[in-house]
Amino acid sequence: MKFSVLMSIYYKEKPEYFNRCMESIWDEQSVKPNEIVLVEDGKLSQELYEIINKWKEKLGSLFKTIPLKKNVGLGDALNIGLQECRYEIVARMDTDDIAMPDRFEKQLKVFENSNIDICSSWVGEFEKNENKIMQYRKVPKTHAEIVKFAKKRNPMNHPAVMYKKSTVIKAGSYKKMMGFEDYYLWIRMILNGASFYNIQEPLVNMRAGVNQLERRRGKNYIKAEIDFLKTIYNEGFLNSFEFFKILIIRLSLRAMPKRVLQNIYKLLRR
Repeated sequence: MKFSVLMSIYYKEKPEYFNRCMESIWDEQSVKPNEIVLVEDGKLSQELYEIINKWKEKLGSLFKTIPLKKNVGLGDALNIGLQECRYEIVARMDTDDIAMPDRFEKQLKVFENSNIDICSSWVGEFEKNENKIMQYRKVPKTHAEIVKFAKKRNPMNHPAVMYKKSTVIKAGSYKKMMGFEDYYLWIRMILNGASFYNIQEPLVNMRAGVNQLERRRGKNYIKAEIDFLKTIYNEGFLNSFEFFKILIIRLSLRAMPKRVLQNIYKLLRR
């Protein structure tokens, strides 16, 4: 089964992280992708261009880059890249994460043996050393469990998803929803009748830590979260009780001291 890998990169990414990511999705994979599509989201650093050119020389036509004149943000960049993917099966990957050697092999088996539209997995989170996993971001397995979980939290780990291109496009692809582009896509796919599945083991290790928590605080993030909840309520995914319950819980979390929030974050990841 042929598939594409879809990524987007921007100028703040570290060249060594991107190079490690490429090693994990090509050099170390038991089943290699038939195509890697990288969207260059605006002008990049010279160091990033050097790493990109290194991989172009190594992979040739298998490595397709799409340069954008200005930074458009992750959602729009992925939409552009998705249109350029040649294959129906598309695996997402963030350019600073690390795929396990059997990631693609295990996900492709799910697509070959099941009638599903999107498959993700657990992810391991590390701060500096990829061999020292701090915690795992676990998500439920079956479609019914995923739909129920989605009422409270994001049910899919975006950096580990593999999906059918046509199903994502049918649901409207990624849309503007600051901080929640992927979560909003999953909700629309659920409402559109797509079938979900999560492999119950980590297939990607991702960089995380205190900075990730900092991005989930502040007035702008709170406003974006309220807008997101209002949107999925208006689209019929949440009823009134669910909307107000989740709103109160989430706003309470955002108001907590950082140290308390860190402990809650760790508990949720177990």
